[in-house]
Amino acid sequence: MHFSGKLLASLVLLSLAACSSMNPFASKSETKNIPATLQDFTVTMPVKTLWSSSVGSSGEYVFTPAQVGADIYAAAVDGTVTRLDAANGRAVWRINAGSSLTAGVGASASVVVVAGRKGMLFAFDTEGKLRWSVQTSSEILSSPAVAKDVVVVRSMDNKIAAYDVVTGTKKWSVERPLPILTLRTIQGIAIADQWAIVALPGGKLASVSLTNGGLRWEVAVADPKGATELERITDVSGTPFIIGNEACVSAYQGRVGCYDLATGVARWAKTLSSEVGVSADERFVFAADNSGAVSAYARGTGASVWRNDKLAYRRLSAPIYFGRAVAVGDGSGFIHFLSREDGSFIGRISTDGSQILAAPTVVGSSLIVQTKSGAVVALTTE
Repeated sequence: MHFSGKLLASLVLLSLAACSSMNPFASKSETKNIPATLQDFTVTMPVKTLWSSSVGSSGEYVFTPAQVGADIYAAAVDGTVTRLDAANGRAVWRINAGSSLTAGVGASASVVVVAGRKGMLFAFDTEGKLRWSVQTSSEILSSPAVAKDVVVVRSMDNKIAAYDVVTGTKKWSVERPLPILTLRTIQGIAIADQWAIVALPGGKLASVSLTNGGLRWEVAVADPKGATELERITDVSGTPFIIGNEACVSAYQGRVGCYDLATGVARWAKTLSSEVGVSADERFVFAADNSGAVSAYARGTGASVWRNDKLAYRRLSAPIYFGRAVAVGDGSGFIHFLSREDGSFIGRISTDGSQILAAPTVVGSSLIVQTKSGAVVALTTE
């Protein structure tokens, strides 16, 4: 009964979050938090659309394209999986998984994996032929992580499981404690050598062996605080960003920081609330918070470098570095380009007018964006 009560409470919150752009408090504050009006600025980094391809709507889920070599794989809520030529956006093939999808795509040179309704996991070869399908323990909201030998997923019941890339046979499964309430948002997995770095509810970040699921370390990115369960939500958000020997992450109602890959020891951590995750380069860590501010921190010390609050409440995606810019999408389909050095606006371009939920992806000299309405767009500097 205790577990059922926890699960029911979680599902209630998750439903609310899905209806309010993954923010459980949006319905209470959306009338007050009016999106900022876009300001004029002098464009110093012109950006143009290289190509655009329609792959199908995301619905209320977050679909992140995956790039492998010269190909981009993208998925849609209706079950469509598309392989695109990264050079021109032409569809090499388009198939249907036979089920609605809730997350995708994870891919390697040999396999393309997507998550389906009620926790189904589908693996296809690079020609679009079904290789295997398996039933996992519950719904999956983040893209499967594909390593050399295994596919790793985290389901909403907080179980982490690995499946053989070739056969789909379950290799191992571990379960972590599940808080009473969690956000319905991406808590992704990044692969670092022989370890899966997993974002978890309750403010936790874990390193798990790809070989047997053994826990290498688990650290608190955020500590639950407050008198109510809503106030105590501290889920680690987005997919951990691996750079050098560090994993950089953020948490809702928690902190942003970087952690040693070998030990989990915090290099630094600063107070921040974010539902979308971070990115980093050799000098800075970039984060977008729940109020719509984009910030840069010194990667080595966590010192604040700059903060741009001119995109307040525009429902930002996670930022990504792109050349001399930091690119971030918003709820109206714009991609904003901020200077990496001082956070000032240096470029902007519109896509199809629908929200950009997933972080943009850098592919060579192009920036790849998938919109909620189903456009995959390649952008490049002029």
